[in-house]
Amino acid sequence: MSLITAGSAVIVFKVVKMKEINSIITEFVNSQHNSEKVFLATVVNVQGSTYRQPGARMLMTSSGKIVGTISGGCLENDVCEHTRLMTDGQIKVVTYDTSADEDIIWGFGLGCNGVVDVLIEHLIEDDLVNPLTFIHQCFCNQQPGIIATVFAVAGTINVQVGARLILNYNGGVNSNIVESALTQVLINDAQLALKNQNSSFHKYQLLSSEVNVFIELIKPPPNLIIFGAGRDAIPVANFGKALGWQVKIIDCRAIETSKERFIMADEVMLTRREILYQQISINEYTFAVIMTHNYFDDLEILKLLIPSNLKYLGCLGSKQRTERLLTDLQKDGEEFTSKQLQKLYAPVGMDIGAETPEAIALSIVAEIQAILKNRNGGFLKDRTEPIHYRNQTGEIKINQSPVLSEK
Repeated sequence: MSLITAGSAVIVFKVVKMKEINSIITEFVNSQHNSEKVFLATVVNVQGSTYRQPGARMLMTSSGKIVGTISGGCLENDVCEHTRLMTDGQIKVVTYDTSADEDIIWGFGLGCNGVVDVLIEHLIEDDLVNPLTFIHQCFCNQQPGIIATVFAVAGTINVQVGARLILNYNGGVNSNIVESALTQVLINDAQLALKNQNSSFHKYQLLSSEVNVFIELIKPPPNLIIFGAGRDAIPVANFGKALGWQVKIIDCRAIETSKERFIMADEVMLTRREILYQQISINEYTFAVIMTHNYFDDLEILKLLIPSNLKYLGCLGSKQRTERLLTDLQKDGEEFTSKQLQKLYAPVGMDIGAETPEAIALSIVAEIQAILKNRNGGFLKDRTEPIHYRNQTGEIKINQSPVLSEK
């Protein structure tokens, strides 16, 4: 009989560059067509100050291609050397302790004063717990999911480093963890992480054994909808794509040349405001910016979007213009709650003294990024809290889960 209890869990917030992970997935797909060996390095745990956070990934192919980063450029070469010594199917975790003076001797020169655990594995395309395949599915379905990865095992237990449990949004589970008691607790903690929309570290005690797991929340990229196809919308679309967001242009003037102007966008919709309500769908990952320069188009769009469940609604124009728009909507019988109006940002953008289209676009995208990460903007030098939420003693939460047993 084996007993398992859920130990401490440290809540963290996943910071992953969407453009980077999209590039990694693309390269993985291409490598499979070329029958190349592919290795994936993932930051699974950090202590202290580090350049990248848990969930950062780097893909390496047998032909020498490298996509993504796991540090500031100082660990990548050493991780690549490890892949040359790995046999098929081997998984290992390499720890880089940059808090010690020996860091200078090793030549990594990180200067971050932290500890980084990097999981390195040989990827197989049809593996049911392939993390890149699952992330790609989450992105395509616009649904979140959970990847639980074992990154440390102490004692005697039938659990391997690199073993995973994957939970999709609908509750479906794939796992290669054979210890059933651990699997059940992981499912419970994965479901909680999905509900709370955060990532976490967990330490599980099994009699004389201990298993450390990184439970990672996978969120689809934000959907940025830009209403308006003027030239000032071009840099907004460019910045959005540079961050790896899904960008959609909606042109209520229905001008065909808009498709050529916004070739960088994932979709360009040519329409009229009268039928707009039939053509767009909004979810919790949607961010919208109104920059049509047409008062009556803006009226119709605001009428449609303010009651929706999108996270952010920016509207180009002065405060006086916005107040007039809302007043006219009220005269037409529209009523909005204070909670609905809280997501309306008008004038749109952060106060950075922007005047040119590029600078205005920068202020808009920066504001969206702040909302996306639940930040208020401002200067980092004035911030009293850590820049990134990390594995710190003060953040430990003790799970009060009941003891599970397996006979």
